Amino acid sequence: MPLEEHYSLKRHNTFGVEAFAHYFAPIRQLDELKELLIADIWKTMPILVLGEGSNILFTRDVDGLVLKNEIKGIAVIRETPDEVWLKVGGGENWHRFVMFCVGNHYAGVENLALIPGSVGASPVQNIGAYGVEVKDVIDEVVAWHLETQELMHFSNSDCAFGYRDSIFKHTYQGKLMIIWVVYRLSKHPIFHTGYAALREELDRSGIKALSLKAISDAVIRIRTRKLPDPAKIGNAGSFFKNPQMSFAQYETLKAQFPDLPAFTVDKHTVKIPAAWLIEQCGWKGYREGDAGVHAHQALVLVNYGKATGKQILELAERIRQSVYERFGIMLEREVNVW
Repeated sequence: MPLEEHYSLKRHNTFGVEAFAHYFAPIRQLDELKELLIADIWKTMPILVLGEGSNILFTRDVDGLVLKNEIKGIAVIRETPDEVWLKVGGGENWHRFVMFCVGNHYAGVENLALIPGSVGASPVQNIGAYGVEVKDVIDEVVAWHLETQELMHFSNSDCAFGYRDSIFKHTYQGKLMIIWVVYRLSKHPIFHTGYAALREELDRSGIKALSLKAISDAVIRIRTRKLPDPAKIGNAGSFFKNPQMSFAQYETLKAQFPDLPAFTVDKHTVKIPAAWLIEQCGWKGYREGDAGVHAHQALVLVNYGKATGKQILELAERIRQSVYERFGIMLEREVNVW
């Protein structure tokens, strides 16, 4: 296993910003990780686990060790007439996994097509889209504790999933590498088409009979149309979370801003589109040097070429402050900042 020094991370983050790792090691199997971390040098050095770099903004170099999760594999480990359990390597590409499921008629992740990133990142973020969250299909998460050097098993309830949230972002932040995730999928799909944009896309395509492929294809078309391709323009997708609030708070705000949109989360809570808040503050399409806000999706911050992580973060903070000053809502970052 190669251990490289002063290694450029530019091609390992979808923002495409330049940053260097003091040490860099790709990890393709658990034994490599165990062998590497035996050395005393890592006990006093920061360690960053990197998947596909689609949810991180580097504002400085990593003066420590970057572990690139490249643990692959998709295997059926249990099956019944109704369900199937898949064990998937943490370094597997998320969209490739979704397409594997769609191709084999395993239901549960088709609404999550084309979300960038790795399988190992999916439980950390509790990724979600178009009415589906990955917590609904995760059976178990298995991770290596970087400090105690032990393999840890987390059941679904152990993960403490919330909206774009989990125990891995709090208690275990920066302490684990997710080795594999076990997903429990259905052989009898229940289609989630509650989101208006998804229904409209299916109607526009003339889809009469729903299928996993029809759903995933529609999602892919929407995402391709709405979101910039990181290979062409640096970005990490949605930079901010959609804020949630009580119905009472929403009604108070709506009295001030009658056009304020919201989506019902449950009988107590609504979700406000962060993109709408940002757009109302005049940021959509804004550009300063090579740091900017995407012209078609105000929730996406972009690097037009040579922006630094600090420049993008400074823009993000100005956006947050302006939304707070106008609406009294402090947006929370979805992207991790190093």
